[in-house]
Amino acid sequence: MARYSPPLLRRFFSCAASSVSPAGGSGAGKKNLVFLGSPQVAASVLDTLLAASGSPDSGFQVAAVVTQPPAAKNRGRKLMPSAVAQLALDRGFPEELIFTPERAREESFLSDLKEVKPDVCITAAYGNILPQKFLDIPPCGTVNIHPSLLPLYRGAAPVQRALQDGVAETGVSVAYTVRALDAGPVIARERFSVDECIKAPELLAILFDIGSRLLINELPSILNGSAKEKAQPQDDSKATLAPKLNSEESWLSFDQEAKELHNKGGLELVLNCNS
Repeated sequence: MARYSPPLLRRFFSCAASSVSPAGGSGAGKKNLVFLGSPQVAASVLDTLLAASGSPDSGFQVAAVVTQPPAAKNRGRKLMPSAVAQLALDRGFPEELIFTPERAREESFLSDLKEVKPDVCITAAYGNILPQKFLDIPPCGTVNIHPSLLPLYRGAAPVQRALQDGVAETGVSVAYTVRALDAGPVIARERFSVDECIKAPELLAILFDIGSRLLINELPSILNGSAKEKAQPQDDSKATLAPKLNSEESWLSFDQEAKELHNKGGLELVLNCNS
């Protein structure tokens, strides 16, 4: 995405704050929200936030979007924006306020973020580790939508690991982000019964849709600070990990139990037969 130099950014934000919000509506009296996400499921969350921010009684505006840099895709290996960046552009969001740092610890990015003056940051499948310097910026904190019932399945692949384990129930949590992996206090959670035939992409989309609704419901308390008082600390002794799947896990071996093979089928990996 195109980027302003710091002096130009300062002038842009000054004008935006005195006239209209970056998303196009009146920004008077509204809190600044910065959204961080990358894949399609995160784009659906951003779409929900943009729609909600346009409501006359909304207390927030989407002030900036942070996402992964463009990546080479398809046969032509053409650089393409992330699903979140594309959604933001399609909704008319200013390109200058779509940030694509390689790493969230980059000083230039952190400087740009400070220029936006975010009251709160929201993450959903962003795919980048947030340093303490980042977490110190928004006074209302950084809040993550995580598709599991925390402290269960902390990590990069909570839905895939839950399906691999054959769980009958999972869910989604809205929790504060801390430096430890997915370990922050939980503001809200909702359970979801797992159909044995559901596949990971479908379940992931459902959980992020539920998470979007939970987030919208909780944003007033997040912005006024009362969410920090009611958020429940996680019981670390009950935590389970959900590391990213690797290519070796795509193999099917027919000396495995039928249930184990069935559960792998729901992951929608590139499956191979291994006799």
